[in-house]
Amino acid sequence: MSRRLYLFLVLVRLYFALSRSYIHPDEHFQGPEIIAGEIFGWPVYKTWEFTSEHPIRSIFPLRLIYAPSLIIFKWLCHGMGYEATPMAAFYVLRGFMFLLSFVLEDWALHELLPDKQERASALLLVASSYVTWTFQMHTFSNSIETIIVLWCLVLMRRMQHDPEHTQVTLCIALAFLGVLGVFNRITFPAFLVVAGVQLLPHLWAKPLRIPILLGVAASTTVIALALDTEYYHGHQLRFWQLFSTAVFTPVNNLTYNLDPANLAQHGIHPYWQHFVANLPQLLGPLFPLVFAPGPRNTLFWSGISGTALLSCFKHQEPRFLLPAVPLLLSSIQLPKRFAKIWIATWIGFNVLAVIIFGRYHQAGVVPVQAWLAQQENVSEVFWWKTYSPPRWISGEANNHLNTTDLMGMDGDEMFKLTQHTAECRSRKLNLLVAPSSASYLDQYKHRSGLVTYPESAVPLDLLYHYSRHIGLDDLDWSEDGVWGTLYKVIGRRGLDVWDVSLRC
Repeated sequence: MSRRLYLFLVLVRLYFALSRSYIHPDEHFQGPEIIAGEIFGWPVYKTWEFTSEHPIRSIFPLRLIYAPSLIIFKWLCHGMGYEATPMAAFYVLRGFMFLLSFVLEDWALHELLPDKQERASALLLVASSYVTWTFQMHTFSNSIETIIVLWCLVLMRRMQHDPEHTQVTLCIALAFLGVLGVFNRITFPAFLVVAGVQLLPHLWAKPLRIPILLGVAASTTVIALALDTEYYHGHQLRFWQLFSTAVFTPVNNLTYNLDPANLAQHGIHPYWQHFVANLPQLLGPLFPLVFAPGPRNTLFWSGISGTALLSCFKHQEPRFLLPAVPLLLSSIQLPKRFAKIWIATWIGFNVLAVIIFGRYHQAGVVPVQAWLAQQENVSEVFWWKTYSPPRWISGEANNHLNTTDLMGMDGDEMFKLTQHTAECRSRKLNLLVAPSSASYLDQYKHRSGLVTYPESAVPLDLLYHYSRHIGLDDLDWSEDGVWGTLYKVIGRRGLDVWDVSLRC
């Protein structure tokens, strides 16, 4: 029964991998847009992480992880005579993330849990978590970090269980993954502190392992530095110029995140945010069992220590804890007493969470961006009260499509800006993309020819509506109340494209 259930959960994982849900804008800004632009020649929008004087994102893991699948996809399209489209590339990357999770994540847990009963329980819990169905299926650097952490733990465990041999291959693989993990996310070593300390006696027992690890790590670091430096300087690098002009993105990233003024721009959180809010959000009803009495293995302490170290930074998002989810779920033992209640609660929580995050939360952003790519008579597009749109989805259309992200700008300022840039309808369309729940726009909507808007304003005409969309980032409980807020978010769900062009 557990094997059939596991296979069913794998299919569920694949289903949500191929959905158009859009959990966080970093999903596209940290990899696919840059790499897809390089491979297919599509216009690329680079965020401040790539354009600042001291860039904090490395091109090394992006090319290594995302480029192969897109290159193979491009070859197949050319071989069959088809033109590669951004949406097809979008699904290719999602399918690739599914394979990474299904093959590498589950394989790693299989090795890290030798006890058959513990392994079966852990695989089912991880496979049934909405985090696996959603976050882990998306192209987050955090999702890649999870895979790298698990396989570093696997390699460390293999080395500890074979003290008689130097294990050159394992040393090479561990050093390479370690450097890859750091260039992917500087938070990566936080989840390996405990396992690293446990490995030290085994390194001293076979001291030849140490120079191998250091040599491979140094070589990989030089390669990563060379790729980053060439990318950001925009020209081919000479080896003797490397250390004088090197762009060391992990150092830049760490320096940036150690500055409280920088973190304040993204949101300051209390030190207990991860343990009190973020972990319960990811683990749901099983969160109390993390601290229940029971055996504590390396996976448990790796998850706890990683969460504790990340709590030292004042900016704390739930996605930062993705590597901790499989580690802690693998350490949980369901109580035999009231076991059915625990299971039912776990199932109910994940079904509700996956409906919200896997089907509705910001789910209209990608389809609307794909719709915009098919429109020819569009000049300006303003996005308001949504996540930043993945502009690479529009492909070549970005050459004539000017996209402006207004984020959560005040309504009056937003409308003044859209009117200021409005053109005659006979020339080019100016469009406003906003959630249906944005009640501020009600006063400007064109209703059956009746003027219900100020005379100086441009009336809104609805051009496109995508119904499966809700935004959980624009809730005003104090002003609208509980039922009013729920009605706006759920009752008026959807994402609209409005025409704000002048009638000339």
